[in-house]
Amino acid sequence: MAKYIVLLGPPGAGKGTQADFLAKKTKLAHISSGDLFRENFKKETELGKLAKSFMDKGELVPDNVTIDMIRERLSRADCKEGAILDGFPRTAAQADALEIMLTDFHGQVDLVPYITADQEILIERASGRWVCRANNAHIYHQLFNKPRQAGICDVDNAELVQRDDDKVETVAHRIKVYLEQTAPLVKYYRDHNKLFEIDGTQQVEVVSAMLLTRIQK
Repeated sequence: MAKYIVLLGPPGAGKGTQADFLAKKTKLAHISSGDLFRENFKKETELGKLAKSFMDKGELVPDNVTIDMIRERLSRADCKEGAILDGFPRTAAQADALEIMLTDFHGQVDLVPYITADQEILIERASGRWVCRANNAHIYHQLFNKPRQAGICDVDNAELVQRDDDKVETVAHRIKVYLEQTAPLVKYYRDHNKLFEIDGTQQVEVVSAMLLTRIQK
């Protein structure tokens, strides 16, 4: 039976890092809803055009459009053994729809790891990114990847700047919204005995090992 994992965690919890690690170790496809939307926009698929038509009007993309994107992605060959879902579902209604969908793929959501951390730590982590003004590919972090000279890129010797999305006020708002919107989903999976909470403030390697052990069970 295919294995499906829903990975939850607010900005700054390290969800992206753990998703990449788990995908490599389990050989399961990592499906990021954000990446999936961007792929459909870039390829100008019918679903991408439909989603964009709502977004251009400032409206939320309807669940059925998002679900159809997920369904198409899960039908690809690399998802034969299952997948790690990152960014979907976002609501209890989407979670119900996912369970119905997965019966067509002879599976179900097996586990929902929820990586947590105190809000202050999340803000500190998520707002610490700085990028090179000359080359956006050169990225630094005030905690985890400091430049040799404060405020200056090691490669280009150019000024480091912070994007609006990475500023403390913006990050704090994103985290607040995420926690509020995700609370019903967390309860949904807890009630279904599928939630596995893990402290994301531990060493990355410790979190990785704990997640992998739980998944392999």
